[in-house]
Amino acid sequence: MSKRALLSVSDKTGLVEFAQSLVTTGYELISTGGTATALRGAGLTVSDISDVTGFPEMLDGRVKTLHPKVHGGLLFLRDNPEHRAQAEAHGIAPIDLVVVNLYPFEQTISKADVTLEHAIENIDIGGPSMLRSAAKNYRSVTVITDPADYAIVSAELAANGDTTLATRERLAAKVFRTTGYYDALIANFLTQRLPEPEPFPETFALPLRRAQALRYGENPHQVAALYGGFPRHFQQIHGKELSYNNLIDINAAVRLIREFIGDLPTVAILKHTNPCGIGSAPTLAEAWAKAYATDRQAPFGGIIVVNRPLDLATAQVIAEIFSEVIIAPAFEPEAQTLLFKKKNLRLMINSETSAPAPSLEIRSCIGDSFLLQGGDADIVSTAAWKVVTKRPPTEAERAALLFGWRTVKHVKSNAIVYAAADRTLGIGAGQMSRVDSSRIAIWKASEAKLDLTGSVVASDAFFPFPDGLIAAAEAGATAAIQPGGSVRDADVIAAADERGLAMIVTGQRHFRH
Repeated sequence: MSKRALLSVSDKTGLVEFAQSLVTTGYELISTGGTATALRGAGLTVSDISDVTGFPEMLDGRVKTLHPKVHGGLLFLRDNPEHRAQAEAHGIAPIDLVVVNLYPFEQTISKADVTLEHAIENIDIGGPSMLRSAAKNYRSVTVITDPADYAIVSAELAANGDTTLATRERLAAKVFRTTGYYDALIANFLTQRLPEPEPFPETFALPLRRAQALRYGENPHQVAALYGGFPRHFQQIHGKELSYNNLIDINAAVRLIREFIGDLPTVAILKHTNPCGIGSAPTLAEAWAKAYATDRQAPFGGIIVVNRPLDLATAQVIAEIFSEVIIAPAFEPEAQTLLFKKKNLRLMINSETSAPAPSLEIRSCIGDSFLLQGGDADIVSTAAWKVVTKRPPTEAERAALLFGWRTVKHVKSNAIVYAAADRTLGIGAGQMSRVDSSRIAIWKASEAKLDLTGSVVASDAFFPFPDGLIAAAEAGATAAIQPGGSVRDADVIAAADERGLAMIVTGQRHFRH
């Protein structure tokens, strides 16, 4: 008895050639709908699924393969005498190979004008059912869900008359990854459409497709890969392959520059996800000078991000130091020509000027656990700001406080930023004590020969004691911004009043761990 193959695909890439190879190796073809039409159009002999089941395709194709003669043919154990007897008694013949790829649900819901009805019609039922049945019985059945696997199956059939158990096992595992991804897409789409979607339901499915294999992870002994939609928003036009660390830094850089979209030309320099310096000015070249002046040492090997197309004048000054990555909405031709001379420099186009900020943040946790939280994605707003000192900030101080608050949000906690209205002056990041972060920021400003007199200070969380605020005043700051909420807020405010500082509390903390 010849072997039988059931083919039912949405993606017909390579279908005819693969079907021809099956016929050459002795397979009979069974098919459905448009797949059968395509095969017959290529001159192949095909049996309709209704000929196998004795039941017509119906309900606009919703029911065609959900039948015992299909699933029995896939699932019965060939070496089990009882199974074989039952299959013969009910006229169920084995199906030895299945090729199915699913209705294009992902492409359907990616369309801006998709309706719920159209999305639902693109939920495949029979396809996943056949894949799962075939994959469960992979010891006897070869199952393919990806045209990329046609070649290996064709080669093994031509050489051996059958696929190897190792190949069938690998393809079966791929099936369950595929159906899991597909189900997660559907679950998330329908959940998000609920009148009151639950942000953290009792089970959580995250559909992710690998976008890029990486050479290694944070360190060379770690393996790594990139998953998700990164390539939809970024285009690399030059330089070495992106590393894991590059991607972490790019994420931090783009989230930071989002704060300055629509503002003056702005340049930010980052190292290990922390800002080294940020500057705004009428031109990018002037903004670069302000950002670089904050810290001339740390930017070596750093990440540069801008909120305007990168021009030649800016490229010329940036090119004077070694950088890992430059990110811009575009690169003017002359700037490209210059920067292309640096063969290892990675140039990234942020194709949407500001790639969408993550609405959900996920972090792995010990014990095969994961922490999920909503993203801290809101662009800074001044609506909830409250002046708590006797002296309100001047307009100049208020502009500087906004600049500092936008920046400190993106600095690792404990975070302190000294700023003017158009630039950072000193940044202290990631210390165990807020006072230590302030000292580092003051020291950085001193090293850069930047005067903090008349500056403002921003703190990502409340001052737990007056000492941090006092240190800022002694360094020359005249205004401060912080979330407030400490049991010693009154003491901190009193210290500010004693020194003539203006202080704003935002009511919103920006820890970053």
